[in-house]
Amino acid sequence: MGLVHATQMLRLGEVDFAICGGVSESIHTFGIFAGFKSQNALATHEDPHKASRPFDKARNGIVISEGGALYTLERLEDAQARGARIYAEIAGYHVNSDASDYVLPNPVRQAECVHAAIRRAGLTPKDIHIVNTHATATPLGDIQECEAIRAVFGEGCPDTHINNTKSYIGHCMGAAGALELAGNLPSFDDLIVHPTINVDDLDPLCALPGLVLNQPRKVAKVDTILNNSFGMLGINSTLIVKRFVP
Repeated sequence: MGLVHATQMLRLGEVDFAICGGVSESIHTFGIFAGFKSQNALATHEDPHKASRPFDKARNGIVISEGGALYTLERLEDAQARGARIYAEIAGYHVNSDASDYVLPNPVRQAECVHAAIRRAGLTPKDIHIVNTHATATPLGDIQECEAIRAVFGEGCPDTHINNTKSYIGHCMGAAGALELAGNLPSFDDLIVHPTINVDDLDPLCALPGLVLNQPRKVAKVDTILNNSFGMLGINSTLIVKRFVP
């Protein structure tokens, strides 16, 4: 079940408990791989561990991977009544689409999506502590998303730290957003922001204030995590979760 759909059903009282997330597997998908290959969209590198390298000047495509992550979603009072451990609270989300290109993202619409999610959460850009980027390590896609992030957060958000999880696990396609959020939730506990790895030569067009590269960063506060998932055909979504404070 999709998170937005599940959230609405919980608010309407139509369900009491929902399982949300994504699973992606690569069997029977030769045609998809062939299509990406024909577009020169698949990454190549002599060291497979370094093939996924968002923001690096020499990035040359995505690394398709498999995986999955599922979350249980319920109303706060129900979770408290059963004594559940609450990992995070959904603060805000937004979905839009731009339809300006089959593949190339539209940074204006991406920025609008991020702004709308922040407003819905009742926050400002300065209140966001981790921005987990969607960046897939395609030459133009990373630049477009960085342009969108720069438009939202600019230079005035010193407590905002920006990272990328695909540099570790590749692009899990339909499970990407769920897995990448899972990779950042531990920051609520240890206050460590995981970096984007494999960046040997940062592309100046991807240089962002707060970008965490190659080494983890210990920070003073992590109360909010913003996760971007920007798909092909102009489908944009942003989710914000916050630390649960009883």
